Amino acid sequence: MEVIYLIFNEGYSATAGDDLIRPTLCQDALRLGRILAELTPNEPDVHGLVALMEIQASRTRARIGPTGEPVLLFDQNRTQWDQLLIHRGLAAIERAHKIGKPRGPYLLQAEIAACHARARTNEETDWPLVVSLYTELATINPSPVVELNRAVAVSMVHGPQAALDLVEALAADPSLDRYHLLPSVRADLLLKLNRPAEARPHFEHAAALTQNARERALLLSRAAACQKY
Repeated sequence: MEVIYLIFNEGYSATAGDDLIRPTLCQDALRLGRILAELTPNEPDVHGLVALMEIQASRTRARIGPTGEPVLLFDQNRTQWDQLLIHRGLAAIERAHKIGKPRGPYLLQAEIAACHARARTNEETDWPLVVSLYTELATINPSPVVELNRAVAVSMVHGPQAALDLVEALAADPSLDRYHLLPSVRADLLLKLNRPAEARPHFEHAAALTQNARERALLLSRAAACQKY
C-alpha cells in the first residue's frame, strides 16, 4: 500500500521537473490499488487507499491553470472535479466501513478527502471533522507532516494564530528541514495575519527548497505579491 501511494503521490504532485502532475503515474497507482482491493476484499485500509486516490484524482483538472500553473485547493473550481471518481471513492469508503474493523491511516486520509469532496465550497467543508480526523490519524500514525496538515485545518476552525503556534512548534523538527511545505504554510498563515513582510522570506525559502519548477514559480509569485500589501 505504501509503495502504491508513493507512486500515486509522485504523479499527483511531482517532486521535481517542469510539470506539476504526471497523470500516467496516478493512473498506474489507481489500477494497482483497485487490483489489490479485489485481492484483499476484507482489508478496510486497502479500500481506504483506493478511496483516497480516487478522490484526490478527481481534482486533477482543477489543479492546473491555463498555462500549467498550480491552483491551490481553496482556489479550485469544484465544478471541474470528476464526480465519477468522487462517487467511486465514497463507495470504497462505505465498503471499508462495512468490514467492521478499526480505521487505518489510509481510510482516515480518505475520510478527510471526502470532507472536501462533499462540500460545494471551501466554506461548506466540515472543518471541525477534518481536525478530528487528523487528530485521530496523528494518534495511530504519528508524523510531523500529519501535524502540519492538521495545523492547516486548525486555522480554518480556530484562526491563523492558533495554527501558526502549532507550525512554529514543528519548525524545530529536523525531519522537516528540507520540507518546502513547512515554510509555505508558515508564510500563508503570516499573510492571513496581515504580516506580509514576515511572510515573504518564508515563501522565498519554500521556493528554494522545492525542485518542482511549477511550485517554485507559484511560491515566488506569492513572495512578490507580499510587497503589494
